[in-house]
Amino acid sequence: MNRRVVITGMGAVSPNGIGNTAFGESILAGKSGVGHITRFDTSQIPVRIAGEVRAFDELAWVEKKERKHVSRVLPLALAAATEALQGAGLDHASLALAERRRFGVIIGSGGASQEFTEEQYRLFFHQQYSKMSLFCVPTGVMGTLSSELNVRFGLRGASHLVTSGCTSSTDALGYAVRQIQSGRLDMVLSGGADAPIALGIVKGFILMKIMTGSWNHAPERGSRPFNADRDGFVLAEGAWMFVLEEYEHAHARGAKPLAEICGYGSTCEAFHRVRLQECGEEPARAIGLAMQQAGIAAQDVDYVNLHGTSTQLNDRIETRALKLALGDRAREIPMSSLKSQIGHPQGACGAAGVAATIVAMHRSQVPPTINLENPDPDCDLDYVPQAGRKKNVEFAVCNCIAFGSKNSALVLRKIA
Repeated sequence: MNRRVVITGMGAVSPNGIGNTAFGESILAGKSGVGHITRFDTSQIPVRIAGEVRAFDELAWVEKKERKHVSRVLPLALAAATEALQGAGLDHASLALAERRRFGVIIGSGGASQEFTEEQYRLFFHQQYSKMSLFCVPTGVMGTLSSELNVRFGLRGASHLVTSGCTSSTDALGYAVRQIQSGRLDMVLSGGADAPIALGIVKGFILMKIMTGSWNHAPERGSRPFNADRDGFVLAEGAWMFVLEEYEHAHARGAKPLAEICGYGSTCEAFHRVRLQECGEEPARAIGLAMQQAGIAAQDVDYVNLHGTSTQLNDRIETRALKLALGDRAREIPMSSLKSQIGHPQGACGAAGVAATIVAMHRSQVPPTINLENPDPDCDLDYVPQAGRKKNVEFAVCNCIAFGSKNSALVLRKIA
């Protein structure tokens, strides 16, 4: 379990930028990727904004004849995974069989093919059977997403999809690290992808009263973590993928690591199917477990990438959890919520936060929490409001919280 695990490749398909360069420049500039929903008619519902990935050519990744058989999440994931593999200097077609068998796929997704399944049910209940996909059942099974990546890249190691709500991709990365540390695998394609922008899903969240409907006139201002007038999250989609690799394995092939994943912690409050406990103890404990595994203390943390959903309860409790986990040092550490810029990509949000943290490490600049104009008095930490900030980041915490009382955190270390 002493095997070190590093990230040697990264790919990003985000509402505010496709590709690592565009994504990195956008998040440091505080560019919002939230806009009006274009994927379906919103005239009859109160929520009309989302973080859509725009100007994205799905047919560049999935053949036209196959498009009706797969969910939108697949081309998003393929694009991000391809960039990650290229960034790691890997040509999957040239890998020997023995290498393919030591190279797995472990990704996270909160809904995976929910959008596809919703469309299949719509066709079924309107008796349009001829338009249904032959693969409506296998594609609708969420675990198929990881298999599609294995097949596309010829990787014969593990093929697992972790789905634990909003912590899915954080947990997938933690699980992938353990697989490498245990010696079962040398490399893992990991990260997260989600494409939940569908009418039924949006209506479901509207019923729960946790999405904002107040900013249809100004979509880019809708996601407002830690602001006093926040009234719900903005749904989003996207994919952020990484090549994880055992350090010596990466060194032997001359790969340059982007960062090391040196700690992972996960807890459950066992409290409620959607609500968090007000005390914040279990999110704090997850952060503490990750820091303990990384062998660092609060004074070593240079940056925290927050969950920061823009809901009243979540933001307040996360703030409380950080104070418990980091003590007096919490007020000195710059923290930010990427969701202020891109919205909430559900199970992929943890991977998005890791990608943003890697950008911060390599650009020595932390991204801002935009739209933070009037902070909630109960949310009184340094959330880097409105504009990014120069900062050398050696150790960072990436925090995630999910429905079902789940809490997960990662610690990343910069590798010069």
